[in-house]
Amino acid sequence: MFLNADMIVQAVMIGLVFASLVTWTVGLAKAFELAAAKRRACRGIAVLQAARSLGEARQQLGEDSDIVSKLVRTASAEANLSGGASSEALKERVSWLMERIEVGAGRHVGRGMGLLASIGATAPFVGLFGTVWGIMNSFIGISNAHTTNLAVVAPGIAEALLATALGLFAAIPAVVIYNVFARAIGGYRAQVADAGALVMRLVSRDTDRGSMPLARAAE
Repeated sequence: MFLNADMIVQAVMIGLVFASLVTWTVGLAKAFELAAAKRRACRGIAVLQAARSLGEARQQLGEDSDIVSKLVRTASAEANLSGGASSEALKERVSWLMERIEVGAGRHVGRGMGLLASIGATAPFVGLFGTVWGIMNSFIGISNAHTTNLAVVAPGIAEALLATALGLFAAIPAVVIYNVFARAIGGYRAQVADAGALVMRLVSRDTDRGSMPLARAAE
């Protein structure tokens, strides 16, 4: 059916097959990315919950590239830069930095979601366009053949309907994968927010200790 279809319908089919491949590629890549990010976040949150100070948390997390380590390093750096600033001013600045990091982490992990949404929304209409074009060509063929014999009409209509089938084949997985990852990303953002709250708890705990300046404790 593909080889006998009109060139426009063939182009539509090829585009839809490519969109389906993109959907599954993004889906697999995003699955591995989210699984690794959530695993690292869980490990970092466990460290923050057990730590008694910001310095202890930083020492245990080290210089890893995960989001929790970044939160701790940022809070430590701000504590050192603030020097003798009041505890309230320091908490406000650290809180603002935590919010910016959380937003950036959500934006980073959400890459590719727009592509899935676009494929899920447009693929059925692209397939419908191919179907309409193919049926128009079938009607033109009927007119030229001067017959309504089903054997003449059926192949062209079948080729046209194949475009709609491919559109659904591309759109349905894209929508399902998008919804699954939307929930997963929401869960990851909640983890990052929890980590930021735990960092703020350590900052508050260190600033309340009169015997240990935060700048020294964060080193």
